[in-house]
Formats: sequence, C-alpha cells, structure tokens
Amino acid sequence: MSGMRPQERFWIFPKVNRPVFIVSAALIIGFILFGVLFNELANTVFTGIQGWLAGYFGWAMIILINLLLVFVIFMGVGPFGDVRLGRMDENPEYSLFSWTAMLFSAGIGIGLIYWGVAEPMYHYFAPPMADPETVQAAQEAMAISFMHWGFHAWGIYAVVALALAYFHFRKGLPLAIRSALYPLIGDRIYGFWGDLVDIVAVFGTMFGIVTSLGLGATQVNAGLNELFGVPNNVVVQILIIAAITGMATLSVVAGLDGGIKRLSNVNIILTLVFLAFMVIVGPTLFILDSFVDNYGYYLSRFIQLGTWNEGWQGGNDGGNWQESWTIFYWAWWVSWAPFVGVFVARISRGRTVREFMFGVMLLPCSIMFFWFTAFGGTAISISLTGDPTLVDATRENYANTMFALLDYFPFSGVTSLFATILIVMWFVTSSDSGSFVIDMLTAGGDPNPPKVQRIFWAVSEGAVASVLLLAGGLGALQAAAVIAGFPFAVVLCLIAWGLVRALRWDNLMVHRHRQRFRSDAEAEHNMGTDVHDAYAQLSTASARNDTAEGAPAE
Repeated sequence: MSGMRPQERFWIFPKVNRPVFIVSAALIIGFILFGVLFNELANTVFTGIQGWLAGYFGWAMIILINLLLVFVIFMGVGPFGDVRLGRMDENPEYSLFSWTAMLFSAGIGIGLIYWGVAEPMYHYFAPPMADPETVQAAQEAMAISFMHWGFHAWGIYAVVALALAYFHFRKGLPLAIRSALYPLIGDRIYGFWGDLVDIVAVFGTMFGIVTSLGLGATQVNAGLNELFGVPNNVVVQILIIAAITGMATLSVVAGLDGGIKRLSNVNIILTLVFLAFMVIVGPTLFILDSFVDNYGYYLSRFIQLGTWNEGWQGGNDGGNWQESWTIFYWAWWVSWAPFVGVFVARISRGRTVREFMFGVMLLPCSIMFFWFTAFGGTAISISLTGDPTLVDATRENYANTMFALLDYFPFSGVTSLFATILIVMWFVTSSDSGSFVIDMLTAGGDPNPPKVQRIFWAVSEGAVASVLLLAGGLGALQAAAVIAGFPFAVVLCLIAWGLVRALRWDNLMVHRHRQRFRSDAEAEHNMGTDVHDAYAQLSTASARNDTAEGAPAE
C-alpha cells in the first residue's frame, strides 16, 4: 500500500496536504470576502441555492436518510455484527459510561439547548399535520422533535463513524474521510479523488459547525439581554463570536487532551446538572410519564413522519415547512457527519460492529429524548393551560424561549446565568473540536497538527459565522448548512457501499479462522496476534483485487 501524500510546508503552515488545504482555505476565504462585500447579494444567493436544492432534491435527501437508517439496522443485526473494530481479541478502549458520555458530547453541541424548548413549542403552535395548540398538536410536536434529533440523525453519524473506525483500527488507514473509499478506488484515495472527498468534508464540517456557532451567539445574546439588558442585535452577536473564538483558539492550542477533552467533560457535568434541575423543580411526574408516552408515540409514527414529504397537504405555511425543518436538519446532520464521525471513531476502538451500532443509536438518542421531554414537554404543558407567554416568546425569537421557560421556576436569574454559561461552554467546545478536525483533514489525517494551523481554522470558523449573521441571520445559517450538506450526502452513499464490500470479505475471514482454530485451543489463544498480521495482509490484497475488478485501471 502506498503512503499518504507527504505533508508539505505552505507559507506559514508547516505540515499540510497542499491540495486539500489550499483549495479549502481559498473557498472559505472567498466565501468570507463575498459575504462581507456583498452581504445582501450573499443572502439572496444562499437562500436561493437552498430553495433550489430543497425544492428539487429534498425527496432524494429524505430517501437517502431513510436508506442509511435501514443500512445501520442491517449492520447491527446482520452477519457483520461480530467483526471487531481492532484486533479480534481486543477489549473496548473506554468503559460504557465514558463512551456514552463522549458520544453525547460529540453529537449535541449548542443546538440541543437552542432548540430543546423552541422546536417543540413551534410545532405545538404551528403543527404541519394537526390543529394548533391542542393535545394532538402537543403529541405531534414531541414526535417531530424526536424524529429530527433521533434515530435518523444518529444513523448518519453512525455510518461515517463506523467506516472511519473500521478502516483506521482494522486496516491501518489514516483517520480521514478518504480512507472509507479504499474498497472502491484503492490507492487512488491518495490522489485527486481522495483530495476531492476531503475538501467536500472540510466544506461540510465548516458550515455545519458555524451554523451551530451562529445559533449559539444569538442565544448568548438573548441570555445577556435577559440578565443585564445588553442590546440584542447582530453587532453584539459578532462581538460574542469574536470573544468565544478567542477562547476556542486557546483551547485548540492546548490540544485534544489538555483543552478539548477537559472542556467536554465539564460540559457533560453541567448539562446533566441543568437537566436534573428541571426534572426536580419542574413537573417531575409529568416528565417521567410523558417521556414514556412520547417515546412510544414517536415509534408509532416513525415510518410516516420519516417519509412525509408534503406531497399532498403542503403544510400549514404554504409548502415550505419541510424545507425549513426536516430538509434543513438532514442536511445539517450530514454536514456535521465528518466532524462527529472522526470523533466517535477515535473513541470506539475494540467494540464489535453490533455493540457500536446499538450504543451509538440507542444511548444518546434516549438521553436527547429525555431532554426534549423535560424542557420542551414542560413548556407545552404550561401552554396547554392557556398561558400564551411561551408561545409569544417563541414567535418573537427562538433564542428567547429557554429563558422564558426558566422564569416559571425558582432562581430564574441564577438558572438563566447558568444556561448562558453552558451555551458559551458548548460554543467553545464546538468551535475548538471542529477546527481540530478540519485541521486533521487538511493535514492529511495527522492526529496532532501544528498549532498555527489550528489557530487559522479556529479564526476562520468565527469569521464565517459572523459573515452568515451579517448576511441574514438564522435564514442564512440554515441555507449554509443545507448547501454544505447536499454534496457530502453523495459521499455518504459511497462510504456505505465501500464499507459493505470490505465487511463481506472480513466476515468471511472471521468465520474461516473460527472453523480452522475451533479444535485447537492454543491456536485460538494466539488468534488475535499472529493471525491478525496475516489477516491484515490478506485484507489489503483483497481490497486491491476488488478495486482492480470494480474500477478502471489508472
């Protein structure tokens, strides 16, 4: 197997994969300049492209996400479940508790705090398939929120993360998106096509992350306005982005263990404290009862909601509901997939494919569903009494809804400050983790890229988020996520195809070795060492043979 394209110096950046770095940086700097110089035109262009993609290809995105979910279920219960992400005798690198905590931290970011109350409330007073502000609307609101943050979303993450973990830990390939295409194009992953895939991944990651940063800035602004009367406008939000980008830069310079991992652990503790507060001081019994109710209702509506495409009714707002919500979410999750996939792959060494799939799909989703029930469900229960406060707050500004809910409970000043700090912490974690992953991709899969490159990407993220806010706020942020998500959706199809080709051969090898060594206890004991070395060589040869059969020669 040929080596990765060598890292080279480019200007002040000492170790980069030049084609990926230069093209990615040029595209993003060009985007920043375009947005600053022509922000009204930029908003028109972004929303126009979003409308075209969602209008003409939204149906294809919905089909793809559902097919990926079927693929994930097949991976979990099918014949490949016993394949281990590492040596045959390897134990998981992290305990189940630590692994679950890191999965949760990887997948939620700022979005869950921003949308945890606002989204169920919106679907309650403007439901696409029910009468507004009724019990039926409340059930639909929770089911739709679960769908947008549940199994479909994590199915996208699971495909990318499993492929990266498999090809990195089992085949020894670099921890980069291009590695997942090895069964399809072989050593050409180190050339033009591999570069193109990594550039698309960088582009998607950048705009997926900055969408979260923009949402976080608007909510921090709303919290500061509630607590200290700070004006709520774009200028303040850009200053917030600048301040937090500075904090994220310090964190990313400190490195994965010194900065990012430490911050993530603190975030998980603070998030669970916040959730526990709501369960204790809120309607505890209602939260527990409705969690079971909401989970069951979501599962009963799973297929219909997952495939609904406004083909007949067009939604209550003239046919744009799907574009503004489901298509936006699917594209947003796809654009986050390279970032989350790299992180989840790195923490999953030693797990079988079956353990990986059930863990990634069930554990974080169930925690998220409980979060939505505790915050969004409580807000809806208050509104069902006829109190219009939370509905009005959501109509005015999604970022206000969480703070409006906290006003109903004790110590609202303290909890609003706590929520604002929590949003800032998630803001910093999303920014530093995202810039770290982008730097890895542009440095050829280097797990510890130089600090000056990390700083460049952290500052670039803050600049792009600021430009999007200038160009049109939430609408421009959503448009950027959709535009970035659609190209990477094509890559997702190729990743799934390549993974199946590799696993078919791998599964055959596992069963052959089991039969060969079943009667010989000593050989069985040594299976994880000597056999694995021979297996790796055979695996590479098989992948090359597959490539020679299925792709044209160079």
